[in-house]
Amino acid sequence: MNKFYKEERLCSKKSLDLLFKKGSSFLLYPYRATFILDAQTHRYPAQVVINVAKKRYKHAVDRNLIKRRTREAYRLQKQAFLYEYLTDQNKVLLLSLQYVGKEIHPYAFLEKKIRQVFVKLLGQINSNEGH
Repeated sequence: MNKFYKEERLCSKKSLDLLFKKGSSFLLYPYRATFILDAQTHRYPAQVVINVAKKRYKHAVDRNLIKRRTREAYRLQKQAFLYEYLTDQNKVLLLSLQYVGKEIHPYAFLEKKIRQVFVKLLGQINSNEGH
């Protein structure tokens, strides 16, 4: 289950609009995470889009490197930190991870930060349900 299938990528314009108009977000350097729980059922409990600003990183190789590292960290940790909770709750999560860091960090740092993003994300989902 450590694969990252195309169906796990958030591509739908309608879903992206919903995510950025009505979603909640938080900043955990070097990422800004925007998320919303979706009502429609889906094959996977989460769909994600990973953005790196062209304005900050002019060269495509730099943007691609950051996206590759982020995608890999997400892929390896999603099952343990995200999918188990979401399948138990029977929810679908739409998630955007925007890289807002000023420099390119090593993979180990990004992996640790993605784990922290997941922990904070689940905390926010739980606190939103309590209200």
